[in-house]
Amino acid sequence: MPSAYILANVDVTDPQQYEQYKKLSSHAMQVHGAQVCARGGAVQVLEGDWAPNRVVLLKFPTAEAARAFYDSPEYQAAKAARQGAATMRMVLIEGMA
Repeated sequence: MPSAYILANVDVTDPQQYEQYKKLSSHAMQVHGAQVCARGGAVQVLEGDWAPNRVVLLKFPTAEAARAFYDSPEYQAAKAARQGAATMRMVLIEGMA
């Protein structure tokens, strides 16, 4: 089965409130077996006009596992805590077998 990734680009507008999202989303990642590949490190654009802010890359064993993480009560609680603290673009990417 191919692995899957969730890639997110986050624009944090309220860092203090965002800390609660980070706490809750970290819990959701642990519960659902996400492997954190990148989370908030320095970003260097190599091509194009994309200017990401805070980037998060999570790895899951399957697309179904990634979707289960996103749809879970644990992550939905984190998402609710993020309201007003950040805007996010997030995609699910199926990897190679």
